[in-house]
Amino acid sequence: MKCRVCDSTDLELVIDLGDQPWCNNFIPADEVGNEPFYPLRVQYCHNCCTSQLDFTVKKEIMFGDHTYLSGTTKSLSAHFKNVATKIDERFFRDKADKSILDIGSNDGTQLQHYKELGYDVLGVESSVGTAQIANDNGINTLNVFFNEETMDEIGRKFSVINASGVFFHLEELHSVCRAIKQGLAEDGVFVVQFLYMKSIMENCAFDQIYHEHLLYYTLQTIEVLLNRHGLAMFDAELAPIHGGSIIGLVTHKDKAETTEKYKEMLAAEKESECNSFDHYVQFSKRIEKMKEDNLKYLKEAKEMGKTIYGFGAPVKGNTMLNYFGVGADLIDCLVEKNELRRGLYSPGMHIPLVIEDEISELPDIYYVLAWNFKKEILKNNEQLVKDGIEFYFPVDPKVSA
Repeated sequence: MKCRVCDSTDLELVIDLGDQPWCNNFIPADEVGNEPFYPLRVQYCHNCCTSQLDFTVKKEIMFGDHTYLSGTTKSLSAHFKNVATKIDERFFRDKADKSILDIGSNDGTQLQHYKELGYDVLGVESSVGTAQIANDNGINTLNVFFNEETMDEIGRKFSVINASGVFFHLEELHSVCRAIKQGLAEDGVFVVQFLYMKSIMENCAFDQIYHEHLLYYTLQTIEVLLNRHGLAMFDAELAPIHGGSIIGLVTHKDKAETTEKYKEMLAAEKESECNSFDHYVQFSKRIEKMKEDNLKYLKEAKEMGKTIYGFGAPVKGNTMLNYFGVGADLIDCLVEKNELRRGLYSPGMHIPLVIEDEISELPDIYYVLAWNFKKEILKNNEQLVKDGIEFYFPVDPKVSA
């Protein structure tokens, strides 16, 4: 294969999580056992140091009509509000005709916060049902995939272009980058929010590797991509959302001075050696040890007669469950808030999903798959913790929403 970023063919396998189902493919009872499986492997590019999947599940399969909703979690909405407020105050507070284009805008949660700040908002969302939810809520949303053709049809420029948790999904990576370059105003800011591979490795959060995530960026590697398309990051911060995400500020190359904070982040990244091949090899070994430890914990709990429910049914949780081989023999059900997942089963391991308000009996242990919202979960369930219910976090993030 060729590197998705730099086109080099000097790639090497570093992580192999086996064949897995597309992990957002929650399935009804009559389809259990019929879901397709695909290789889930990470290759390392020795030329630009970008880590990436070597197999692509077509975007039409993954993003045509998924069930993920941004607005389900209060922490995420609060994070989006904070981002919008900071961008507006720093760059566009006094601008009369400010506008934003959100790529992969989901249910419009991010755009709602910009709309409240006086922006003309436009979302681009590939999922049919999710785009409909946004439009029903008054957020103008196009139900298409974003690329150069889409940008041509939109035919205008924007003060802000936002991509929250989608920039590593892109099958049409270079077409999207060219479209962003085309649609960004001369004084515009591209706000790119992405899982930070340095944090993923520090947290041993291997479950954030799944088929929707084709690429795993660090600051060094995303710069290679941006620079290739005449763009450059000039500032960034590490936010606690999703266990450690970069909020990067990007504009046209040579249009903004790089901040000292960003230079310090690049230096820290270099010192950590997180972009080295050896660092990835050590990460792979830690993943194997994590599997061993978690299986031991779950099996011993079951042998003691304890009931275990999964807390949350995030997409990433299915990577973990499938790699560990944990099914309904160990975890009775996955407790979920998202009504779109009522009555469905997890792909691969076929654990039934139950809506949180409808569970009739509490477990002894909640195995927390939505670990990235640790603070919110523990705060919302203080009484259950006091009552003796254990909340077990297979990943204990250094930063948490």
